[in-house]
Amino acid sequence: MRKDNVSKPLHDLPQADPAHFRVPDPQRLRPGVVSSHAPRILLLYGSLRSRSFSRLVVEECVRLLQALGAEPRVFNPAGLPLPDDAPDTHPKVVELRELAAWAEGMVWCSPERHGAMTGIMKAQIDWIPLSLGAVRPTQGKTLAVMQVCGGSQSFNAVNQMRVLGRWMRMITIPNQSSVAKAFQEFDDKDRMKPSPYVDRIVDVMEELVKFTWLTRDVSPYLVDRYSERKETAEELMKRVNQRAI
Repeated sequence: MRKDNVSKPLHDLPQADPAHFRVPDPQRLRPGVVSSHAPRILLLYGSLRSRSFSRLVVEECVRLLQALGAEPRVFNPAGLPLPDDAPDTHPKVVELRELAAWAEGMVWCSPERHGAMTGIMKAQIDWIPLSLGAVRPTQGKTLAVMQVCGGSQSFNAVNQMRVLGRWMRMITIPNQSSVAKAFQEFDDKDRMKPSPYVDRIVDVMEELVKFTWLTRDVSPYLVDRYSERKETAEELMKRVNQRAI
């Protein structure tokens, strides 16, 4: 088995600090204790319309996730204030952040508006901070991105959300869904009609559950970084070696 630290000097890497450089250990990707509870998935949607197609897609995803053995929860963005327009003690902000901390994976589904995700979608993501003290509420968690379109199929919103997922340090799965002319894809009971769009949504939810099972027990190791180990050590040294005031 490989040692966690490098066993010999880094002759060809003079910029690297041997004290914090790590050779990846495949054994650490096989956790000794595997979680058995249902994968916890938070779903966000990006429209407040009474007949919101992003919400209806999310509701279909909830049924699929339950059938796939996951535990889904949906956040209703109604009443969520604009970022920085209210304290983080606002009840809707607290609710959203608690759900983000609870979740092991997420689904983001937004309409495309003016070639982008909606402000409602972005506001929800902006209220989830990169860090809360020493805890990063999204780092290492899985993410599936989806969008609904009023016209022909587009991928502007999902592409934007992929950028945000990376920024939030999430494991964004390869598959995604974009539903064209969403108003044609639902019946009078607000259920999706059989179509290739439904098939793709099934694919995305199945893949999300698989990736969540695969990564949730090892995500702290997956996102453990050389630069952060080094920075943390340097900050610690500054703190403990400072003169008493």
